[in-house]
Amino acid sequence: MDDALTIHRLQFAFTITYHYLYPQLTMGLALLLVILKSMALRTGNEHYNHAARFWAKIFAVSFTMGVVTGIPMEFQFGTNWSEFSEAAGGVIGQTLAMEGVFAFFLESSFLGLFLFGEKRLGPRGHWLVTLMLFLGSWLSGYFIIATNAFMQHPVGYTMLPDGQIALESIWALLLNPWALVQYMHTMVGAVVTGSFAMASIGAYYLIVGEHTTFGKTFVRLGVMVGVIASMAQLFPTGDLQGKMVARHQPITLAAMEGLFRTEKGAPLVLIGQPDMEKRRLDNPIAIPRMLSFITHLRWSAEIKGLESFPESEWPDNIPLLYYSYHIMVGLGTFFIAIMTMAAWLLWRGRLYGSRPMLWILMLSLPFPFIANTAGWITAEVGRQPWLIYGIMRTSEGASPVVSAGNALFSLLGFMGMYALLSILFLFLVQREITHGPEPAPSD
Repeated sequence: MDDALTIHRLQFAFTITYHYLYPQLTMGLALLLVILKSMALRTGNEHYNHAARFWAKIFAVSFTMGVVTGIPMEFQFGTNWSEFSEAAGGVIGQTLAMEGVFAFFLESSFLGLFLFGEKRLGPRGHWLVTLMLFLGSWLSGYFIIATNAFMQHPVGYTMLPDGQIALESIWALLLNPWALVQYMHTMVGAVVTGSFAMASIGAYYLIVGEHTTFGKTFVRLGVMVGVIASMAQLFPTGDLQGKMVARHQPITLAAMEGLFRTEKGAPLVLIGQPDMEKRRLDNPIAIPRMLSFITHLRWSAEIKGLESFPESEWPDNIPLLYYSYHIMVGLGTFFIAIMTMAAWLLWRGRLYGSRPMLWILMLSLPFPFIANTAGWITAEVGRQPWLIYGIMRTSEGASPVVSAGNALFSLLGFMGMYALLSILFLFLVQREITHGPEPAPSD
């Protein structure tokens, strides 16, 4: 692989992976803020308003970090991926522009009103602002997903004689079946992140014995929403996403599962290590026939293995794809177990006093971020060697005039800058957590 192409890919992978740490938190918290404000409006209890203000501050910090880290990615389309932008800009430019004009400004405007307009707007007006903030956040996510879905499963386009990709139907682009399924799966993943974040901070307060009233609210809401979201991440959204991959990217499915040979009644591998030299999985632990059933609803359905496809069409890093997929699924299974146990203890009235469970909730905070990152690695590495699946190879989309040295220089610059931003983010969030959600005496 060309050195410059490798650095271009590493740079975009690094910047987008780091960037998505923040939107997944804000999109998840947006729903939880609506719930908190709804409870405040329904009960008239200021406790829920104070809880919403606390999480709005963390939302604002994360939103700002998402904006700062998202801007460089837009420029990379022109600097590192100019051939891709020239060929497909007429298509992906539509959804990216919609995200900026419609969704981003909606979200940012109503975030300002949420933070500074509560007294003037009144309870109902402030609840409406919170709802609009949620809609803006999730609408922004949809336009981004629609862009990515075109790269995964291109629809609504036509190829021009000069090689340009022209948009033929904006509605086909926006209602891409892949986008609809991927959006549900992605948003549920964001809700899992937000729920674990809320439950984790609440558990911390209960463990240290500070802000315990708010701690109970955060744990209760985080667990109640989290148990639903964790299950929905597996079924139906994860199941639908898996069927979409099986239907439109069978090579990706084979690589994700480490299936080298075509099989009828293919097993679902739980554990195993891909051996690329011998074209097999070492030490596999598998459920017989399960892969055939969950993808085709038939125990004896044939699943094509990697051997059925030319090696030039294989994902270029099958071990990374395989492990990322299994990390995502494995962590998702643990999330269901953790939240189900916590929900059972909550129902029995024993959760707040169960220190082992509170410690598990508190220490689980980073794992939804890891699972979502692994999921995106699965999606993006699985699409390779295609930049736009079946239309443009990744090697054809890079900028021919940006050298490996220039790309590496900017990559190192991003790493240094993002390291400083990480320190700033952790400091600001830690300060809010230390201060806590208790109202000021003047309140």
